[in-house]
Amino acid sequence: MFFFDTNDKEKKFRPRSVEHAYLAILNDDLKTAQAVFESIDSPRAHWGKAFVDILSGYIEKYPTYFEIRNFLEIDLDFLIKNEKFTYVEQFLGSLELLSKINQEVYKYVARVMLENKLFNVAIEYMEKSKNYFYNDPELHFMLAKYYISKNELDESKYYLDECLKIIPDYFPALRLKEFIQNDFV
Repeated sequence: MFFFDTNDKEKKFRPRSVEHAYLAILNDDLKTAQAVFESIDSPRAHWGKAFVDILSGYIEKYPTYFEIRNFLEIDLDFLIKNEKFTYVEQFLGSLELLSKINQEVYKYVARVMLENKLFNVAIEYMEKSKNYFYNDPELHFMLAKYYISKNELDESKYYLDECLKIIPDYFPALRLKEFIQNDFV
């Protein structure tokens, strides 16, 4: 299924709910999704309206910095896991515009791609993210994880060191560095 447990076959959605709107997206009914999001007054629905605008190819209402930060990764992951690749492509095409609102969009996309094991796309967006904000410890940590997945330990160590130069006690990086030293020596 999609955004609930496959064992829960009796799941019911309330009409005019956020879930209803996302089900409409899955059914390629963007008009209904837009109408549902417009009928709801919440941060999630405000983002949803912009999200559907993006999927439709015309943005009337631009998302805010915080809407992008809070919901972009969730919804991109939603599209990938539900194999809505035409929508994924449409969404990726909006990133340059979205980056003018929130410069971290490329990192957000890279994280989703990395977690979905779409490594070639992940590295492309991590490289774009480096151009916006090189001193982002989270980005360097993601790059380290990417290079571990490619079994390129020297590159991984380099990015862990870059991360730790910025925040010396960044716990995930310290743990990953310890893991590399103990398990790959």
